[in-house]
Parts: sequence; structure tokens; C-alpha cells
Amino acid sequence: MMNKGKLLLLALVIVAIALFFWLDLARFLSLEALQASQQELSAFVADNQMLAVGGFFLIYVAVTALSIPGAAVMTLAAGAVFGLVVGTVLVSFASSIGATLAFLLSRFLLRDYVEQKFGATAEKINGGIDREGAYYLFTLRLVPLFPFFVINLAMGLTRLRAHTFYWVSQLGMLAGTVVYVNAGTQLGQIKSTGDILSPALLGSFALLGIFPLIAKKSVELLRRVRTS
Repeated sequence: MMNKGKLLLLALVIVAIALFFWLDLARFLSLEALQASQQELSAFVADNQMLAVGGFFLIYVAVTALSIPGAAVMTLAAGAVFGLVVGTVLVSFASSIGATLAFLLSRFLLRDYVEQKFGATAEKINGGIDREGAYYLFTLRLVPLFPFFVINLAMGLTRLRAHTFYWVSQLGMLAGTVVYVNAGTQLGQIKSTGDILSPALLGSFALLGIFPLIAKKSVELLRRVRTS
């Protein structure tokens, strides 16, 4: 049974997520909303750079920590309004911090229950994590086979150390972050329907499409190097 502290934290998380959907805030985290408001957002960033950077960072952390859908669109938005370099730095740190908070929430709220309920199975999984945790997490981050929020919550149920989770996540997600932010920089340059077929935009989204294949081949190469 959960203690009062865990119950209070769980209640706060549930209320925050419920408010997000009740207020229909998801409408602001869509590709259509991004394209419709891109010029206004860019103008706001130009006039209020520090406020925009800080606000975006905190919102991204909150979205990721609460496992709310919208991080992918926010990553595109980072490229559209902040550019490749600033957008990549913002998303890289915000996504890693948010993921670690989700990891810690899962650990604090659920790990004791899972270990009590599925002790033998949990111990086997933890044994594998103890041996290959960092490499396994890096593979999951680099090759997007599962939604990242699922990885955050699942890893929180293991004995993987929080600082290991953080640095491996930041490193493993960096390549994908660059690809998405770069795609966002091209998305932000669409001024007319003719721009949709521009070589730069097509190239960015082609890279977005083949990135999972590149990542998979990279992991296979890394595995061969480790076992040779």
C-alpha cells in the first residue's frame, strides 16, 4: 500500500494530466497549430528571447515528465522558431531532464509494488540491467522501436541508476533530436505550397524517415565491435 507521500504525488500527477486533457491543451501541440502560429511564435522569440527559451524549456520538461503527447511536435517547433543549434541544445537537455523525472516518478510510485508482485521476474530483469543496462538503454534510445515515454516508465521499475539513465538517454537521443530539429527548421521556412517540395525540406524529411534504419545499422555495428 502506498504511503501518504506517494498518494499525494500520484494525485498531483493525475490532476495535472487530467487538466491537460480537460483544457484541451493538446490542440497547441499539433503540427497544424505549429504551422498556423509559426510567424507569431518567431516574432515573440525575437522580442522576448530569454523568456521564450525559458518558457519552452520548462514546458518541454513538463510534457516529457508527465508523459503527455506532444514532444515530437515541440521538437519540430524548436527548430522552426529557435534554429538548429539553439533548438538542439534546448531539446536535448529538456528531453533528458524530463525523461529522468518520469523515470524517477515511475520508480518512486511503482517499483516497490512491482517488485513485491512480480519478485522473481523483476529480479531476472534487474540482473540483465545490472550487466547490460547502459548499452540496452542506449540501443532503445537510438533505435525508436518503442515510444520514449514507455522506456522512461519501464526503466524506472529497474535498478538502473538515475545518473546512468540521464547521460545514456541524452547521448542516445541526441542524433534523433538533431534530425527532428533540423526538420523543424525547414518546416518553419514554408511560406507557400511551392515550398513544400523544396529540396531542403524533402531532404530533411527523407533523413527523418531513414533515421531508424541508420540507427539500427549503427547498433548492429556497435554490437559486432563489442563481441569481437
